[in-house]
Amino acid sequence: MSAVIARTRFSVLDRSRTREGHPPAQALRDTVALAREAEALGYHRFWVSEHHGVPGVAGSAPTVLAAAVAAATGTIRVGTGGVMLPNHQPLVVAEQFGVLESLFPGRIDMGLGRSVGFTGGVRRALGRGREDAEDFAAQLDELLGWFAGTSPTGVHARPAEGLRVPPFVLAMGEGARIAARAGLPMVIGDLRSRERMLRGVEEYRSLFRPSPWAPEPYVIVSGTVAVAGTAEEARRLLVPEAWAMAYARTHGTFPPLAPAEAVPERAMTAKERGLYESGLGGHLAGTGDQVTDALVSVLKETGADEVLVTTSGYDRAALLDSYRRLAALFAPAR
Repeated sequence: MSAVIARTRFSVLDRSRTREGHPPAQALRDTVALAREAEALGYHRFWVSEHHGVPGVAGSAPTVLAAAVAAATGTIRVGTGGVMLPNHQPLVVAEQFGVLESLFPGRIDMGLGRSVGFTGGVRRALGRGREDAEDFAAQLDELLGWFAGTSPTGVHARPAEGLRVPPFVLAMGEGARIAARAGLPMVIGDLRSRERMLRGVEEYRSLFRPSPWAPEPYVIVSGTVAVAGTAEEARRLLVPEAWAMAYARTHGTFPPLAPAEAVPERAMTAKERGLYESGLGGHLAGTGDQVTDALVSVLKETGADEVLVTTSGYDRAALLDSYRRLAALFAPAR
């Protein structure tokens, strides 16, 4: 096993992707089942995401889903990747994580993002606009204040006040600077945009100010990692998500995953075909040896402390096999 891989933590972010022919409830049950497997395989943490009004994602209430995951597991850290803070009042977010930490002490992570709704309709339904993301730094400061008991309102967040729930910032662009100035761990993706990622990591480290939450920079890189017996099998695992992304960029809606074998048969415009083929490239995908080499390269370039794997797939057996093969690269004794 590579020394650089051996000293790196590996974690999972599951977006509860819906699949053609399966109800959204199945996607949520699949997430809980995958969390159990991830725990048994030695992954460090398991996170869930927040999406609203998206046909392809069932995970609309991450703190609720995190509670189900934490209840179904016993040792793995559980959290969100992330709660989109501009969509919520910081007090309510503090209360939700306070409840989670009280029920599952020492296991809860608070991953926070600055995105607002996927479409204009969703943003209107949430009562939010794109400009709300510009207030993220202030919202983050207010949220952390509820845990510290420093709110100038005289109100106290129960049961959050006095608890320590580790915060993480999902960083793209300005998010890296916000994470650094707040002295918080940063999650940055995706692995396909390597130059952009490296710029973000460098800026984060250069601007980082130690805080009570983190004495030094902590970098988590996120992206798709697919491991299979052959490179072609690994590529096949990527097909449903690549098509969903191409469809979303040409139709404005993110669809459920289709079976890999059905995708090449679909009629595609030239633009869709180009986006689909592009979507298959740049990921860490292949055999165990190929992915090991790619991971070592990424970890040496970024100096990352942790890898957050975000792979989705229609074929749940193949997806689980990929996570098992990846775990064998960083925890071969299991």
